Amino acid sequence: MAMQDVVLTSGMRQNLFSLQNTSKLMDRTASRLSSGFKVQSALDDPIAYFAAQGHTQRAGDLAQRKDEMGEAIQAIKASNNGIEAIEDLIASAKSTAQSAMAIDATTNTSAQDYKDRSALLAQFEILRSQIDELAQDSGYKGINFLESSTLVVEFSESSGDSSLEVIGFNGTTTGLSVDSGANVWVSNADVTAAIADLDTARSTLRTRSKEMSNALSSITTREAFTQKMIDTLEEGAANLVNADMNEESAGMLMLQTRQQLGTSSLSMASQAAQAVLRLF
Repeated sequence: MAMQDVVLTSGMRQNLFSLQNTSKLMDRTASRLSSGFKVQSALDDPIAYFAAQGHTQRAGDLAQRKDEMGEAIQAIKASNNGIEAIEDLIASAKSTAQSAMAIDATTNTSAQDYKDRSALLAQFEILRSQIDELAQDSGYKGINFLESSTLVVEFSESSGDSSLEVIGFNGTTTGLSVDSGANVWVSNADVTAAIADLDTARSTLRTRSKEMSNALSSITTREAFTQKMIDTLEEGAANLVNADMNEESAGMLMLQTRQQLGTSSLSMASQAAQAVLRLF
């Protein structure tokens, strides 16, 4: 013989449904409090969920671009360090050449004067070699703008939409046209030619340094802008899916109160049924 289901009174059934609904709401609120999200999946709110996903993905793409900008900035700084050091070497080389000008090995028959000018030329050649070595050592992660490297810095999350091309140059003595001392610097004209080369090289370096500084300024500005965009996108995503902890906490307190009232109501409904039993 099949067992009969327990039949509840209408009052008890209504209170039971209310308790069950309160329990579900408490579970949802507890989940939000523990995770910090009011929208945890597409089932909760598909529009908000996928919009937040889009914001988060774009923020991630921009974060990668920002890292690339940071690397480009370091590469430009490395080249600027090289330019400044080469300018110092050029100043030293020019000082050496000017010292040689004070010694006229053409009209002066002193063997010592000729020897002194030759010694200064040897120092000049050492400084020239140091310029080449500095240019070669001014790279950063395989990028050396003093060896004519070119770098395209992407700003937008979509390649090619927004970018800046940083073009390097030949910062060696060959590229700067700083030639070796001619005719062992016997005549003043040879020394004067070397000084002219150094002045031209210094002018070239200053022009290139300004170009690098302009590129550095542009990339730094875009890097700061990109960080602000990342913050904005992440904030927008958070507004769509993050839970308000104060609101959820207050809601939990209200649900706990409702649960207690529901339990009391269910008990009262049960007592009413028992009162009918006392009539027999």
